[in-house]
Amino acid sequence: MTGAGLNLAAAFDALAAADPDHVCLVFRDRSLTRAVVRDRAARVAGLLTGAGLGCFAERDTLEGWRRGQSTVGLFLHNGNEYLEAMLGSYAARCAPVNLNWRSTAEELAYLLVDSGAQALVYHRSLAGVLDDALGLDRPALLLEVDDRDDDRDGDGDAAEPLLPGAVRYEDALAGASPAWLEGSPDDLYVLYTGGTTGRPKGTLWRQRDFVAGALGIRHAGVDEVLAGAGNGARLRALPSPPLIHGAAQWNAWSAWLGGGTVVIQSVVRHFDPFDVLDTAARHRVTSLQIVGDAFGRPLLDALAAHHPDLSALRFVTSGGTALSPEVRDGLRTALPGVTILDIMGSSESGRLAVATHAPGRTGGFVPSGAAAVVDDGRTAVIARDDDTIGWLATTGPIPLGYLGDPDKTRATFPTIDGVRYTVPGDRARWRPDGTVEVLGREASVINTGGEKVFAEEVEAALKAHPAVLDALVVGRPHPVLGSEVCAVVAVRPGTAPTLDDLRSVAGEHLSRYKLPRHLVLRGEVQRSPAGKPDYGWARDQLD
Repeated sequence: MTGAGLNLAAAFDALAAADPDHVCLVFRDRSLTRAVVRDRAARVAGLLTGAGLGCFAERDTLEGWRRGQSTVGLFLHNGNEYLEAMLGSYAARCAPVNLNWRSTAEELAYLLVDSGAQALVYHRSLAGVLDDALGLDRPALLLEVDDRDDDRDGDGDAAEPLLPGAVRYEDALAGASPAWLEGSPDDLYVLYTGGTTGRPKGTLWRQRDFVAGALGIRHAGVDEVLAGAGNGARLRALPSPPLIHGAAQWNAWSAWLGGGTVVIQSVVRHFDPFDVLDTAARHRVTSLQIVGDAFGRPLLDALAAHHPDLSALRFVTSGGTALSPEVRDGLRTALPGVTILDIMGSSESGRLAVATHAPGRTGGFVPSGAAAVVDDGRTAVIARDDDTIGWLATTGPIPLGYLGDPDKTRATFPTIDGVRYTVPGDRARWRPDGTVEVLGREASVINTGGEKVFAEEVEAALKAHPAVLDALVVGRPHPVLGSEVCAVVAVRPGTAPTLDDLRSVAGEHLSRYKLPRHLVLRGEVQRSPAGKPDYGWARDQLD
């Protein structure tokens, strides 16, 4: 392996050699050891290299928005195949790409073209939309994972014919010659954004920077990973969001590089809190990952009705979207002794700040040492004793840029006083206690009567009402105010709070100009599979 830093495939290879019999991946009735996962991933790598895919230009010859490796699209629900295909891609010096399985054919076609996917691993149940997205343009390799008998979600699958040019995943692995190339710490980790502020963008990380900036494993090489792996052997992590979500991938790789085991719940096509709890109990999970209130609230409701043995659980981590104080405190009450970690980060920044809520301790977001707030023009860093609203930023190990987009790369990753920063798009300011207050995405700001209202702040205040399950806040044109604040709210069955009811509760936390002037009640609030808000859908609900 060339260069300093960590290469993901090399790290897993070393872990498998050190303890091949350690069970590192559990999914339904499958318990896979490192040796088995390594062999299956090597066969994926053999298929990719056999198709002529791999590294075609080393990183030091490329600008930050360009790739020098073949990309492998993963159009999959959670399962052992997702992580096997990721690892096998890295072992072939290819770059796996997360493809949202909720995409329409048009949306998927954009992702395939933008990412340049030259191989695809997909679930049989998703073959129809993939076929429509591909048209006549077929990649070099199509691997189909059979999930026809996967009816644990209760919806079943119609039998779909094998796509033209495709081969069955298990058959292909059985006949493949294993391969495992010597990679570089500069090999790519690619993560597509959720597209909440526009079309999804492919964020390019060097693996050495990804491990440090997103996983928090700094100054580590293979030897350091091996030295720490024994201490993490009892770690059993359950990332409940879809693995198309960066936070879930990061949670899984943190567990693997820490010497632990990744556990995947049985129901993978939607979030089933009862199944998640039962899986956590059955496999003695020590760390459970969720995505804010979108997962935390149904999980809390399930805990009120269901009481599996969660005595092994030590941590519940949340990231990707807000975890409200009500849900956070409810989880602490329902899971006494468990530490709640609220992690702030993004595809473009990695881990920015962490709020730790342990028994006897509750605090705000404590920023990483490299976190910063920069001014509106992204030309100066705001001092920590200055509460001016600016952009949340960080430096250090950060992405190279956005795939194929030099202009957005320069805007999001500016150089200030000779230091390169990432500015993902969140507005923030420093608090007097040294913690950071994140106000929300600029794209979701509502300008009303000359004042700026951050949607996330209003959503959190609305969720303080006991009838509210979820909420999205958007603006719509107003003849006097310019825009007015509107709320689309999902409430508990049998309840029907009025606008005045919600304004009364939210008004305990917000100034009056921030309170919604219009209310729409819906049975549920639409979010992405990863729990991210769909503000376009919310605007469509307004009368």
